[in-house]
Amino acid sequence: MKIHNPFRVALVATLGVGLGLILLQSVQALSSILLYVGTALFISLGLDPVVSWLERKKLPRWLAVLTTVIATLAVFGGIIWIVFPTLIEQITQLVRRISFLINSGSWQTDTVTWLETTFPTLQVDELFERVNSWLLDNIDTISEGVLGLTVGVAQGLFGAFIILILTIYFTASTPTLRSAVYRVVPASKRPGFIGVADQITDSVGYYVMGQLSLGLINGVLSMIFLNIIDAPFPAVLAVIAFLGSLIPLVGSITASTIIVLVCLIPGTGSVTTAIIAAIYYLVYMQIEAYVISPRVMSRAVSVPGGVVVVAALAGGALLGLLGALIAIPIAASILIIYRQVLIPRMDAR
Repeated sequence: MKIHNPFRVALVATLGVGLGLILLQSVQALSSILLYVGTALFISLGLDPVVSWLERKKLPRWLAVLTTVIATLAVFGGIIWIVFPTLIEQITQLVRRISFLINSGSWQTDTVTWLETTFPTLQVDELFERVNSWLLDNIDTISEGVLGLTVGVAQGLFGAFIILILTIYFTASTPTLRSAVYRVVPASKRPGFIGVADQITDSVGYYVMGQLSLGLINGVLSMIFLNIIDAPFPAVLAVIAFLGSLIPLVGSITASTIIVLVCLIPGTGSVTTAIIAAIYYLVYMQIEAYVISPRVMSRAVSVPGGVVVVAALAGGALLGLLGALIAIPIAASILIIYRQVLIPRMDAR
């Protein structure tokens, strides 16, 4: 192909590349805002089934939204009000215990004795030398990490407030937003598009409600069980179990591992308690996977196990914890489009 005006072609190509770079930089600069918007939209879709149920009970839309938002805030506020004082007390006890172990003159001897008794084949002296060496070599990095954690907590609180405001707005204006999106589609294709879109939003909503239900079940049962076996810091560990269940695929395993390790802390837990906790969570994860989860998630779109693994890993790599949370409903949405749009078109040819 003969190029009649190379200068103009090069100029247009350069401007196109520059515009693309500007757009990428803009997206990167707005990443936090886009993350807030996406999270709020995700939560609002999770609340929409409750709002729709209240509307079917003859409540006006505005009253259904107000009732749902107030009830949700009341539930989380009540949980915080009940758990937070105990949580702070137990965290303080945990910090004091660790500080006592570190500052005590005999902590190394007691810990070495406990480790040698519990794990006879472990080279304890060599292990302590490596730990002390690593702490001395990385003291600056640890200090910077503590400062970064403080700043991150402040930013997280600000982000949570923004997400709350956006969630209320999106929940109240869901029908308007849907109508605006539907009108973009040509009238001839609008009914099919509306059907698929409604299935996607319903699937995301039921997924959010189901995942939250799994977290509450695990948290409540963990609180009861950990108090029964007299585990250390049961409120803290129950919150860890609740948060872990919100994360698909690896959350329950990670939370269970943390709980078992805390039960091994010298002076507060014991090997027996840790073994009992490990057995309980192994059994619970099986029951959750094969009994509780299928019933709770029965109205959400089923996603094959391999897709769950790939989606969770990809989402976590791209957006961290939030990416792992939203990856599975996004995968479910893609499956809906694949099954109801792409396959019928291919079969019609």
